[in-house]
Amino acid sequence: MSNESVLGKHFFYVAQTEEGYRQGCAESPDGFMEDISNAKIAWLDCIVNEINKDIYLIAEKFGFSKNLICALLTDYPSAYADFDTEMGLKVPAIMVTGLEVTLNPAIILIRGNIILTIHGSNVVRFLRFRRYADVYLRKIPRKNPLNDKLTLLMARLLDENNSSNFDHLREIEQQGDTISKWMMDPKTPRSTLGPEIYKMKHALITYLNGLWATLDVISSLRYGDAELISDDEKILRRIDLLSNDVNRQIGLSEHMSEVLASGLEVLQSMYNNQLQVLNNRMAFAITYLTILGTAVLVPNTIATVMSNTAFNMKPDDAGGYLALIIGSTVIAIVIAYVGIIRMGWMPKNVD
Repeated sequence: MSNESVLGKHFFYVAQTEEGYRQGCAESPDGFMEDISNAKIAWLDCIVNEINKDIYLIAEKFGFSKNLICALLTDYPSAYADFDTEMGLKVPAIMVTGLEVTLNPAIILIRGNIILTIHGSNVVRFLRFRRYADVYLRKIPRKNPLNDKLTLLMARLLDENNSSNFDHLREIEQQGDTISKWMMDPKTPRSTLGPEIYKMKHALITYLNGLWATLDVISSLRYGDAELISDDEKILRRIDLLSNDVNRQIGLSEHMSEVLASGLEVLQSMYNNQLQVLNNRMAFAITYLTILGTAVLVPNTIATVMSNTAFNMKPDDAGGYLALIIGSTVIAIVIAYVGIIRMGWMPKNVD
């Protein structure tokens, strides 16, 4: 892939210069490199198709080292790298489609007067902040040291990413509400309900992994004592607020997980009740089959015995023979039924 094809992606920039504030969009950074180099502070947002490949050439264009990028592109969803004169963060940009949760990398690079954010085209991030990025920069006093300005802007970008992540929790909640309706319907097939609850649980676990990874980066940023980060406690408290927000999100997610666990217990109780009803019906059927078997066995045994030549049964004995068979059948049924009732073997509740 050529340098031109990679750098020909969509760029947004906003810069605080001596003359004022400049911002705009471009397909190549060549048109605004002069504004960036002369800026007091600048933010650039770049959207790429394949972040693991395109990031090297884009970062090199703005003076970031390859070693910094390699330190960020790990398998873990978050990363923190501080090389004194430059630093980088990788935070998860959570995307939710139905019950499928994906953790996409959002890269934040800091060097000199530049903060560069890079993310994939499938990740919707920082679009809202673009609309008033110049307004936010105007609120940062020009007299502040550069590291204070960089810290304030970076904290705002992290907050924007956290807010977008939190928005996707609502989608998971909506799916959970749908599953709750299914659970209330006794006609919902168990084969459908079980997998959906599992998907919901898995989505929450993936979402929580993204939040914990974000919290790792914020903690490293707060206590890593990087050269490019402000030492002003008032500014650092903003990073503490980011940590508190993520912790609240984790608490809400864990609460949803507990609700889901309760739903699984309810579902298991439903299964157990259905199995108990089935067992009661089987026991009821077996009980009556036992009575019927006894009713057939006794007269059959008598008939077998009476058919022996030793008894020399004659046609005139047919009436007595029938009375004996019928009487023994009735007596056997009564004795078997009474015996089963007294032994407590008769199911009391079949439904």
